[in-house]
Amino acid sequence: MTVVTVSGQPGTRTRDIGRLAAERLGIDYIDQEILVEAARTLGVPMETVVPFDEERATSLGDRLATMLRRFLERSAAAGAADPLMGAGGLDIVLGRTYAEAAQVGMQEVSDERYLATLTDIIRDLAAHDNVLIIGRGSQVILKDQPGAVHVLLVAPLEHRVQALAAWQGLSHEAAAKRVHDSQKGRASFHHTLFKIDVDDPALYHLTLNTARESMELAAQIIADVTLQLAQRQPG
Repeated sequence: MTVVTVSGQPGTRTRDIGRLAAERLGIDYIDQEILVEAARTLGVPMETVVPFDEERATSLGDRLATMLRRFLERSAAAGAADPLMGAGGLDIVLGRTYAEAAQVGMQEVSDERYLATLTDIIRDLAAHDNVLIIGRGSQVILKDQPGAVHVLLVAPLEHRVQALAAWQGLSHEAAAKRVHDSQKGRASFHHTLFKIDVDDPALYHLTLNTARESMELAAQIIADVTLQLAQRQPG
């Protein structure tokens, strides 16, 4: 069983490094965009959904769609309120930016309902194992998950600004603003919902300074550490 969470400061190329690490480990890569895309396939009332043929769920998108359908079915069976299939749907809930999710009293879904939704989905992902999950509080939600490996990517601020400017063709000022805004939202999200400092190294098995390593080497280090830790797990 392989479960990895990767959290990264803005400008550390977290998604790119995570995707490379997942490829090296031969496991699924999940980020916010992938979850939102899967949720968009469920944008119809549950009573009109034809039962899904699980044996044919071979692609990652199919498997995610199956998982999300089951989540919605469980929510409905438990008598939960129905904002997830109301205006906007589950894709909008999952699509919230860090800053939006950290705002108190968000409109469609209460903070408690949002956190419960996010927690259930992340745990469902981990239950199917062989997955690398980017951010969204997964390092906290899965802190007690047996065998899960938690990774933090960091770099000096100026390095992250310059990297983002070069990567996305932005001016230094625009890149600095984007890093600042993203960093503020990320910190607020984790503090508001989980009461933690997201960059506290005590939350992670491994902290990597991406200013010192290439993306390829950072990904390989993550894969190597994950495999070494897996060998120490009982059974």
